[in-house]
Amino acid sequence: MIADHGRAEKKTVSTWHVYMVRCRDHTLYTGIAKDLAGRVAAHNAPRGGARYTRARQPVELVYAEPAESRSAATKREYRLRRLPLAAKTALIEEYQARPLPPA
Repeated sequence: MIADHGRAEKKTVSTWHVYMVRCRDHTLYTGIAKDLAGRVAAHNAPRGGARYTRARQPVELVYAEPAESRSAATKREYRLRRLPLAAKTALIEEYQARPLPPA
């Protein structure tokens, strides 16, 4: 028997997110980020966001989901980018209809 000496087991917390923002011209941009709020702010800044969104500011976060790792986030981003617009719209509507978690 191995003693744990009172150490709590660390739970892995997702630090990566896959997200979609809607641009001023109503197009969607999909990306990944560790700091979701910071990344959306970067997309709306004069410099620092993606080249695609820089010309289409302001952007609004319309969808986000956690990912277990950067690899998982990148794979999910790839799949989301290839979805037809109707499927992306359905995901966004479902996401926006969810109740907010308690504070």
